Amino acid sequence: MKRRSFLKGVTATAGTLAFPAIAIGQQYKAEYKMSTVVPPAFAWGKGGEIFANLVRERTAGRINIKQYPGSSLVQGDQTREFSAMRQGIIDVLCGAPINWYSTVRELAVFTLPFITPDHRALDAVLGSKPVMDEYFDLVRKAGAEPVGVGETGYRQISNSKHPVVKPEDMKGIKIRVVGSPMYGDIMTTMGANPTFMSWADAQPALASGAVDAQENPLEVFLAAKIHTLGQKFVTKWNYSNDILLFAIANPIWQGWSAQDQKIVREAGADAAKEQLAIVRKLFAEDVDRVRALGVEVHVPGAAEMAAWQAATRPVYAKWKAQVNPGLISRIEQVVEKTRKA
Repeated sequence: MKRRSFLKGVTATAGTLAFPAIAIGQQYKAEYKMSTVVPPAFAWGKGGEIFANLVRERTAGRINIKQYPGSSLVQGDQTREFSAMRQGIIDVLCGAPINWYSTVRELAVFTLPFITPDHRALDAVLGSKPVMDEYFDLVRKAGAEPVGVGETGYRQISNSKHPVVKPEDMKGIKIRVVGSPMYGDIMTTMGANPTFMSWADAQPALASGAVDAQENPLEVFLAAKIHTLGQKFVTKWNYSNDILLFAIANPIWQGWSAQDQKIVREAGADAAKEQLAIVRKLFAEDVDRVRALGVEVHVPGAAEMAAWQAATRPVYAKWKAQVNPGLISRIEQVVEKTRKA
């Protein structure tokens, strides 16, 4: 009897050992929570949706990522996303590092004013292995595994007061900005009055006239119908463009099998590529689409752009020193080569 019991135990153990590794070594959750600031109606949110769908399909449902738009996991305050990830509230990030400035300042290297003045420069930086390897190491050190990089889009100014053609035209305008002191400094140096607000709070503030202006990619202007919030004038000055980072919380990442990690990384790269294509298409047609709404759009010429860049240089120098001067210098070198090519 004892011998039969022993043999049954050995058989059961052998059967357990024969199961795939994911059934033993990894702890998989029924749902992985992903935060995005905006829903799939926006290119940013669409990137998150594409990523979640690719992962679900390619893992046969083993990894089920659910998207929570509107930063709803952090009560609409996108500045809390990274800290919430560290606390285990968020499992997957699909967001802009500028929003996490108060938590991980060193990740905000792409958002300095005019650091990547055009898509050619941005693509060169994103294609630089030394730069991106260093950046990804920072992301890992901060607590997440990077699996893809898209683009949030060049940010433009809209306002309800008057055309903004030169920096001096910003004087006295009350403008909503995301929770980045650097963005606040940029607006202050031009004489504007920056107000830090989540996107959830910004829309009613614009509608009521509590703030006069906002800055966002024109794709957001269109998708959110910002022209209905009293915004009559737009300046397409391309002053800042953040990446869209797809990343997994380190404890979650380490709990997945090597095979699933590979699948998720490939899905991140593919989702980022699709999201970039959407952003670039929208960028190419945004001026015509905004003008079609009856909004006045000013596109600065070369001399005007030089004035905008000169006005923001002191802010650039200040924040380069505070964010990550070494990595920013390496980004500058890559960008400089695009100007000489």
